Amino acid sequence: MTAVPAARIVFDADDRAAVAAAVAESLATGALTLGPQTERFETAFAAAHRAQHAIAVATGTAALEIALRVVGVANHDVVLPSNTFYATAAAVVHAGGRPVFADVAADTFALSVQTIEAVLTPSTKAVVLVHVGGLITPEVDAIRALCDRRGVALVEDAAHAHGCSLDGRMAGTFGLAGAFSFYPTKVTTSAEGGMILTADTQVRDEARIYRDQGKGAFTANHHVRDGASWRLSELNAAAGAVHVQHLAEFVKHRRTVAARYTRALAGLDALTTLAEPPGAVSNYYKYIVLLPEGADRARFKAEVADRFAVRLSGEVYDLPLHQQPVLMKYANGALPVAEDVCARHVCLPVHSDMRDEEVDQVLTAVTTVSREMFG
Repeated sequence: MTAVPAARIVFDADDRAAVAAAVAESLATGALTLGPQTERFETAFAAAHRAQHAIAVATGTAALEIALRVVGVANHDVVLPSNTFYATAAAVVHAGGRPVFADVAADTFALSVQTIEAVLTPSTKAVVLVHVGGLITPEVDAIRALCDRRGVALVEDAAHAHGCSLDGRMAGTFGLAGAFSFYPTKVTTSAEGGMILTADTQVRDEARIYRDQGKGAFTANHHVRDGASWRLSELNAAAGAVHVQHLAEFVKHRRTVAARYTRALAGLDALTTLAEPPGAVSNYYKYIVLLPEGADRARFKAEVADRFAVRLSGEVYDLPLHQQPVLMKYANGALPVAEDVCARHVCLPVHSDMRDEEVDQVLTAVTTVSREMFG
């Protein structure tokens, strides 16, 4: 039996040749940072999301931190969901802000107007809306309206949301800025890297300053912001510029895989899939399934892996931030929905080139183990 991996990075032979040619060009010219490859990557990614401006940076974490620095969150509260990756809170802390963890809606894994309002303070400077698994909450416009009324910046953590949309609007374009990651497992990758999307020229200009050690100009030793070495190398940009050309086809294929999962799992009462809201187009970076309350997730994953050679993707996330040892000093009570969904969901593997027989293998594994464990 061939194993189905949790993730697979897809660069075909033509992609590898194109990346190699672009890297060779950069090495030959000596333009290795903030050069033409970066510009190509920025232009292509902005076009794919119908965004006005794109600023490439070293990581997705840097993208979010820069956006928060531009907002000016130092010594202010920043609201974020507790069921997100450590980097979301780390970006807040490194930008000088105080993370305020909020609960989420069970049907979207995202912040809601209600959960945000519950934790807003006079010191709140920003709300970070995370598009978990590539799903944009239908409350996004209401959340933006709430932020506007309260004079709070809305920043999107779109690390999972390449090519996602809601009612025709793309991820990264709902708030003041959107931050994307190009970590290897993302739908499109540059091996390492990040991107800021914005329609605001001031955010664009400030982000460019922050990413280059806070310098007022690329060639000047004149520092005007508390920036850092957040540049994206030309070699990474070359890979990203090639890979992003496949974004639409990758999303289409992943949605086909997800549709098969949804149809097949509809008959299993014990499992609850995270439904795509009307008007939403997810890239299914994660295909999220809730196990029954009290389920032994570790056993479920082990059975699927050991008996059927299917490795499930990493959770989003298995331990909420307010329970992470390094962040517990910011915790302020229980967040029951976040705690519940973190404890009992799994993510089925979705690859941008997933074969039909691999989908069959996953479904056989999940349905068999589910029926045996949960009836």
